[in-house]
Amino acid sequence: MSTSGQMLIVILAGAAPVVLAQKAGTPMPATTQQYDTSDYSKYDHEVRTQARLFFREAWKRYPAPMEHPPTPSNVSNPNLELKVYGPSAKQIVIGGDPALPSNPPHLWTGMCEYTCAASLRDKNNYVDLSGFGKIRWLVKVSGLHQVHPIVKLADGTWLLGEHADSNVVDLLQSEFTLSEWRWIKLDIDRVVTVGRWLDKPDLSRVDEVGFTDLMPGSGHGDGGYTDMGWIEVYGRAVPRAGH
Repeated sequence: MSTSGQMLIVILAGAAPVVLAQKAGTPMPATTQQYDTSDYSKYDHEVRTQARLFFREAWKRYPAPMEHPPTPSNVSNPNLELKVYGPSAKQIVIGGDPALPSNPPHLWTGMCEYTCAASLRDKNNYVDLSGFGKIRWLVKVSGLHQVHPIVKLADGTWLLGEHADSNVVDLLQSEFTLSEWRWIKLDIDRVVTVGRWLDKPDLSRVDEVGFTDLMPGSGHGDGGYTDMGWIEVYGRAVPRAGH
């Protein structure tokens, strides 16, 4: 055997007891991050505001004309109230067919001659959308329309989010965290934005959550509209006073 080979055997033999000692002794430190639970309050806010489903609305369709103004019977979640706003609030319609995955029940703004908006309100709770609060929705738009989230705060202030979806080819499932976007005040009667962008509005007590595209519809055809299919809101329930 060569001198180099003999040296390699000696080195390996000397290293073996070290490896065995590690296996038989105290385990190696974990590589994952370990939290100091002696002061759990540091993580309490983060844990409480993890995104949990607050509500989901997928709409219900009954035998009726293909398009008609939505009624309370079209809201599938019994805890929710549908609100419509703007000069063309009454021109928002519901359409779609539960049996057609390509055309599920949805709110449609194509008949809005002027701006319009829609929102949902939980009857018993505000929702805390700060931190990890988010929205998931199934939408489709046409023309130059872009759908934005809107919220009504507990003090009555309306805000519109900078996030916008504008998929025109097919229904788009989108998910976004509200705290990462800028917001701007919304004149809900006219459904137009006012003032300047707000970087960090307080979203800890939100009364209503909805959408608008800030534009009139163009009627039937592909000129311009928004389809709002199901919508999910994730956040922490905050009981309303008296509940």
